[in-house]
Amino acid sequence: MQHTIERPVSVPRAELERAERTALPCRVQDPDLWFAEAPAQLEQAKEFCGSCPLQASCLAGALDRGEPWGVWGGQIFDHGVVIARKRPRGRPRKVAA
Repeated sequence: MQHTIERPVSVPRAELERAERTALPCRVQDPDLWFAEAPAQLEQAKEFCGSCPLQASCLAGALDRGEPWGVWGGQIFDHGVVIARKRPRGRPRKVAA
């Protein structure tokens, strides 16, 4: 069995102190949005990340840790890869001919 040690993200002290005084979106909104299956919910989480002072650090940390899924730093991760949009589950809709 392998164990991995997550390396903490280096965030400047001033940035951490400012974040502690700020209501970070991922702390005040529904946390399930950041790990939702529905593409619309993931897009909503990405929008919330846009106003976050830790967005860049969050994204860098997620990349360093190899996060498997969720919204991190305003980006959607799927199987450890950043994707532009998540596609809905199931079969694609039929297009009228």
